[in-house]
Amino acid sequence: MLDSVIACVQSADPMAIYLLLFVIAFLKNFFPIVPFDAPIALTGYLLAYKKLNIVLAILWPSLGSTLGFMVIYLISRKFGMKLYSRDISATPPRWGEKIHRFFPPAEIEFIRKRFAAHGYLAVLLNRFLIGSRSFISPVSGLMHLNAFAVLLAAGISASVWNTLLVYGGYLLGKHWENIGEFVVIYSIPVTVVFVVIITFAVIKYRKERKGPEQANQ
Repeated sequence: MLDSVIACVQSADPMAIYLLLFVIAFLKNFFPIVPFDAPIALTGYLLAYKKLNIVLAILWPSLGSTLGFMVIYLISRKFGMKLYSRDISATPPRWGEKIHRFFPPAEIEFIRKRFAAHGYLAVLLNRFLIGSRSFISPVSGLMHLNAFAVLLAAGISASVWNTLLVYGGYLLGKHWENIGEFVVIYSIPVTVVFVVIITFAVIKYRKERKGPEQANQ
């Protein structure tokens, strides 16, 4: 199977490979469960069999990933608040009520300012955050974070991530399929640190909200 892939890559036009990587990375934003990272890692392994430009092999999927992120961000920025602030009865009760209780729609402007810095940090780290990457782009749009700053942070995150994938695929060689074990070395500590930061920020926010409520009782 791998021999046939190598043969196909060797005969393929490099530009077609770059465009395929672009599309794969773009779709990853919309279908996070699908293992679209694997073909990018495979590209790293196949660098030994095809005269591909390693810079372009990283650049094209990074552009696709960033564009996909920004599309979701812009959609959420335009329509997200309308969905978020709708009647709670129209949202799934298991999570809708909890989210509205912790982050009331009436206080969304304060929430945006309060968590803006954390939002940009989340965008910058989004490719390394296990289990939450698909939420970062719509939440950043909902918070109306600065578009240029989001674009820059998403681009940096995608570039670093794809560099690791390509380099990891090249380093692992025939064992490129184990790329998940390679990148998790970086993802787990980044995720843990970020979760701790957000947890403390939310706890502090909750205490700030409870103060005025208790004073009015």
